[in-house]
Amino acid sequence: MIVPAAEVDAMALSGFSSQNQKARAAGRLVNSGAEYDRLDRIAKRLQAQVPVFRADTAEWKWELALIDAPVLNATCAPGGKITFYTGLVRKLKLTDDEIAMVMGHEIAHALREHGRERMSEAKATGTVTTLAKVLAPDKALTVDLANKASYYLFSLPNSREHESEADTIGLELGARAGYDPRAAVSVWEKMAAASNGAGGAEFLSTHPSNQTRIASLTSMQARVAPLYAAAKQK
Repeated sequence: MIVPAAEVDAMALSGFSSQNQKARAAGRLVNSGAEYDRLDRIAKRLQAQVPVFRADTAEWKWELALIDAPVLNATCAPGGKITFYTGLVRKLKLTDDEIAMVMGHEIAHALREHGRERMSEAKATGTVTTLAKVLAPDKALTVDLANKASYYLFSLPNSREHESEADTIGLELGARAGYDPRAAVSVWEKMAAASNGAGGAEFLSTHPSNQTRIASLTSMQARVAPLYAAAKQK
């Protein structure tokens, strides 16, 4: 973790803001209505449980962006910047439980600072040499640095270890928030099926899904079932 968290957070915030500005200019940024309210409600329930894993997340400035585009994708940038695309929810006809499992998985990547870890590895190997200069004098990221930050934070596929961590933490996070952990299995089955259709699923380009993964999520059910049951009783 040789890249400071503050630098990564600054990059993530800049990328998140730029993304939203472009979506707003195109008339695709959704910040009200039934779809947004649904995702926001789920996000808030998950966020309430996040301090169980990291106490400092209570200080994060959580934000949700919903972009109206036929894209099967979702992310959570460092610092709690969540992005969902309507295509993911609509095309896969996701239930609240399934949305929570996807969102929990993405939040887990942010909690474990997987993006920061990837950027640190890149800096250590000399792949990226300018990360120390996160902010230009005008307090805005240079185009080149912004593109590099976006690649390492959002586009570069996660390692098998990172994906396993996100699956495990995301499953428990969702269960603690009162969402059925069995939905983690069904949502990945839907995504795997979507990847075989026309155009594939962008989400799966950075989130490999296969029978081994589904089997792993299935094997975790007994561990998180009591957490789900306890949450439902509250």
